[in-house]
Amino acid sequence: MEEVGVGLGVGPGDAVYSSWLEVSASHLRHNVAAFRALESAGPTPRALGAVLKGNAYGHGLAQVLPLVHAGVDVLYFIAPQDALTVRAHESAHGLPARQVVVLGAVAPEEAVVLAREGIDVVVADRSWADAVPSLRAAKLARPLRVHVHIDTGLGREGFTLDQLPRETRFLADALDVFEPVGVLSHFANTEDVTEQAYALAQLDAFETALGHLTAQLKPAKPLQRHIAASAAALVLPRARYEAARVGISLYGLWPSPETRLSARLVLGELPVLKPVLSWRCGSQVVKWLPAGAYVGYGCTYRCPEPTRIAVLPVGYYDGYPRLASGKAHVLVNGRRCAVLGRVMMNHLMVDVTRATSDERPVTATLLGRDGEESVSAESLAGWAQTIHYELVTRLGAHLRRVVVE
Repeated sequence: MEEVGVGLGVGPGDAVYSSWLEVSASHLRHNVAAFRALESAGPTPRALGAVLKGNAYGHGLAQVLPLVHAGVDVLYFIAPQDALTVRAHESAHGLPARQVVVLGAVAPEEAVVLAREGIDVVVADRSWADAVPSLRAAKLARPLRVHVHIDTGLGREGFTLDQLPRETRFLADALDVFEPVGVLSHFANTEDVTEQAYALAQLDAFETALGHLTAQLKPAKPLQRHIAASAAALVLPRARYEAARVGISLYGLWPSPETRLSARLVLGELPVLKPVLSWRCGSQVVKWLPAGAYVGYGCTYRCPEPTRIAVLPVGYYDGYPRLASGKAHVLVNGRRCAVLGRVMMNHLMVDVTRATSDERPVTATLLGRDGEESVSAESLAGWAQTIHYELVTRLGAHLRRVVVE
């Protein structure tokens, strides 16, 4: 009997009629180099960190990790499982071990595994005291490397100044299994403003907390300080410290228009960031509809004239936002083509009347450049009344991701 599925991919994103993502290796290298230049400025070069959480901001961890591993100093994740993929990649390719930091929550049993792999964790509350018995029982060859998280004003994880040093005493009592190597925080409002008074107050709190922790924990070496994500790395030189955590801008996207404006003022010459991601889809069918024909569910669009449409096998299941219905454009043969009617779970219909002269298949660019035209993540996010962070990270994990130069 013939085996079911022979010749087919392992998931819906592998179907012949499906969209795919292109990850530009050259653009990613360019962006790494741009931030390497920033981090190398000044008397003491700083570590450049790449944030690969959220499936590398939707770009694909499996595709991005090999491209950035050699070019950065630190790799940041949320999930412990993702961090372990770095060690597997290094082992498989004979690569030197990079510093890897798990920013998210870690259970005691996970902490033991991470300690054995030499992966750093973030201690953000007293619940970490529950991990001490497991770490001691594991008889580790080396203690677990920890970064202490300070809540300087985001109101999320971390110890507040009022909790120091009382709530971190358990760390000082368990230095046989915890090795303090870093201290971190997160800014609350660097992207949405051009005036950084709140961020500067957070930096003051961060430095006060550092003094408390240094006195209490007496680390063997100065703690690695990191608070700057993409925006602060660009516009707040004081915040760069020993390491930067570059996320959205690693992928060629500006955190916000305000960040871009501030960077021009602070840096003088604005860095060029090149979008790494393109999203393309071949047509399922191209056909004519007569004037007066309705398109899509709800009959929300009616053709004012004979219209050639392309049916694209991509929809909100894949991450194309339904709120972009009737507002978005795709690119076909270098021309903008309106999305007609409602975005469906698995389909888009677009007007290709002026983009092609016949009913042969076409390839549409949903994100990225085609000729002189482009559709940016910011534009598509704007049509969908959201932000580009959400747009790219919600691209379906099932979609095929292809590395291109």
